[in-house]
Amino acid sequence: MPDLISPTVRLHSSWLASRDEWGHGVHQPGSGLRPKDDVVSPAGFAAWVSRLLAEGDTSIPPAEGLVHCTYRWIVDGDDYLGAISLRHTLNDFLFRAGGHIGYGIRPSARRRRLVTWALGEMLGEAGKLGIDRVMISCDLTNEASARVIERAGGVLEDIRDSEIGRVKRYWITL
Repeated sequence: MPDLISPTVRLHSSWLASRDEWGHGVHQPGSGLRPKDDVVSPAGFAAWVSRLLAEGDTSIPPAEGLVHCTYRWIVDGDDYLGAISLRHTLNDFLFRAGGHIGYGIRPSARRRRLVTWALGEMLGEAGKLGIDRVMISCDLTNEASARVIERAGGVLEDIRDSEIGRVKRYWITL
């Protein structure tokens, strides 16, 4: 059975195996991974996990240009399958392109409806934070992601060019 958990150093090896499936340096939506993060060394991975956890702590002001964000890993036992993130508010960039929620599933775990399930769980978390409308975007050509968003109640607002390419922007009313 899949589960949503907070990021943890315990899954370092499984996370690295997932990263290898994506490819080194490939963007993993929802992961919070940034180009300068050292995820290979145990110390670097621990620092990254600590940053992810801190970004969700509303008692700590977010870094300049960022918003508070709750990260969850989609796991099956000790197998890391993917990530989903919930941004507590939208800044200008997130409103234009990124949205409240981002997600990504490792290639070998796709087509198992994991994102559909995880998105439902995170929409519940959004409601607990007092968010009444959630914006989610996906790449114009990502039909699988568009179907997931639409199944969750997403209503297409527009298709636009953005800093991350051409995106579909959806709103889900909670």
